This record gives sequence, structure tokens and C-alpha cells, in this order.
Amino acid sequence: MKNIKESWALGRILRKIAPKIGARVLTESEWGIAGQITFKSGKRSYFRYNTLDLNPMGSSEIAKDKGYATYFMKAMGYPVILGQTFFSNRWAKAIGSPRNVDAAYRYAKRLGFPVIVKPNSGSQGSGVALVHNQREFYRAMRAVYQNDKVALVQRPVHGRDYRLVVLDQKVISAYERIPLSVVGDGKSSVLRLLKQKQKEFASLGRDTQIKLDDPRIAYKLRHQGLGLKSVLEKGQRLYLLDNANLSTGGDSVDVTKKIHPAFRQIAVRLTHDMGLRLCGVDLMIAGSIEDKPSVYWVIEINSAPGLDHYAKIGDAQEKVVKKLYLEVLRHMER
Repeated sequence: MKNIKESWALGRILRKIAPKIGARVLTESEWGIAGQITFKSGKRSYFRYNTLDLNPMGSSEIAKDKGYATYFMKAMGYPVILGQTFFSNRWAKAIGSPRNVDAAYRYAKRLGFPVIVKPNSGSQGSGVALVHNQREFYRAMRAVYQNDKVALVQRPVHGRDYRLVVLDQKVISAYERIPLSVVGDGKSSVLRLLKQKQKEFASLGRDTQIKLDDPRIAYKLRHQGLGLKSVLEKGQRLYLLDNANLSTGGDSVDVTKKIHPAFRQIAVRLTHDMGLRLCGVDLMIAGSIEDKPSVYWVIEINSAPGLDHYAKIGDAQEKVVKKLYLEVLRHMER
């Protein structure tokens, strides 16, 4: 249902802006997840979910597979996060691979806890968990395998999380992603602060739903010696998830005009090297994106960046996103 809502939003945005370049958009009426764009020249392009008819199919498919994408990025010399893919027990048996869940746990022990567990496909931070022990590890892996046959086990890296969106040799958008967090007032519980944050999202027209029963929030609190009933000191900021995706309640700060030229070049070159025209490049930087690159990692790439979700943060962001998608349409028409 969530993907359907987001794809409907993309169709809505495209329908609004397409007439500005003499194009029109037709979306199928039942779900709104698929659409046809007819340009002034008569050329037609299509989209489905957040995937636009812009990137080559092979490159797009590789980008969707975090394990394969990491393999090729590493082969080309990009700094990637140390990790390995592992299969569900059923799938490992079917393909004759020893890399099952128990092998994943042995690998996690060699890396040293805590480790990151995440689905090999998918986006928006779904299923991403930082786990500290055997019990948490197996629980997180079971959660991944509910929707994916393949899981990634990675060594955590620390820094500031950024997404740069590249379109045909140009960075058209960049923002820092900040994990779901609350700030104490000296009297409210964590639970109350989260509910207040949910109300703030609603007042902004943002449809992100904070899952109060998310086990990852419980783990994060427990490892900080806290719980949902804990009261934070005034001004104390508490982070409640380890992924910074906007879809899980994260916040963003626009940095498009602040990127160091070298980081722009890295994002553009990586997009080109992965055979893509439109790409979201996620970087973890030990420092700031405003400074010359020193220590950083490519977290992953996304061939369908989903700018429409960014639009839901507020009216100002929606205006920016409409402008960005208008530029995307112009490039699709070429």
C-alpha cells in the first residue's frame, strides 16, 4: 500500500508539471502506479512505481541489487562498506549455496558486533537494523527474509548521511539525511515526544507513519538504557533509528549549493560508471560534504531515487521537487 501511495504521488506531480513543456500524462485509473508520458513531439515514455523510462534496464537491475552494485563499485575503486550477502535457508538449499543464515551469523561474529543487517533489494530503509547480539541478529534476519531471499550483513560505518541525485552529468539535488529523533523538554516521555512528532508530520502534510512498535526503536532505546516511558532532559536529542531514510521518520537538510566540487564529481562519475542517467548516490561522510573528500563510503545507489517522497516534507520541498521532475521530463524527451 505504501508503494502505491508514493507512486500515485509521482503520477500526480508529473500530471501537474507535464503541461509546462507541452506533454501530457495518462495514469491507469485503478491504482495510479503506472503511467504514460506523451511529449509534444509525439514521443512516449512510461513509468511504473518510482521507475522512470530513463535508465537502461541492465544498469537499473544491477542498481536494485545492493550486493551486485557493491561488487562492481568496489571493482572500479569506489570505497564501499565491508559486507557480504547471505541467503534464506530455503533459498540457500535450493541453489546449493553454503551461505545460509548460520553462515551469516558466523560472518557477523568475524566482523564483530554490532553489525548492520538489511535486505539486498528494496529501499527507504525498510528492514535495516543495527544488531548487537545473536538474538537480535537472527530476529533481524528473519524479518528480512519475510520479503527478500537475500540479506546483507555489513560492518557499520559512522559519519553524516547524504543523498546526491544525479541527472545526466549534473547533481540536481542533495540533502543530508538525519535519522528519526526527538528532543527532550524535561517532562515528556519518549513515547509522547514521538506522538508529537507524528502530529507535526501531519500538520506539514507529510504522510510518514512512525511505527511505535518497531522493534528497531526498542533495541535502540534499550542499548541506550532507555525505554518509551523515559523522560529526556530539556534539549537532549535522542536518535531512535540507525537508518536515516525520510520514509522512516528521518529529517533532511538541503545541501545542494554547499557540495564540495570533488563530491559532485564523485557522484557524477559513479552514476556514469554504473551506466545510469538518473541516480541517487548515498554517501556516508566522516566530516562534511562541504569539505574536500577524505574518509567516506558509498552506502548504495538507487536508480529510482523517489524525489516525490522528499516533496512530502513540506510545501517548499514540493516546489523544489516539481522543478527537479520538470528537468527530468526534459531529459526524457531528448
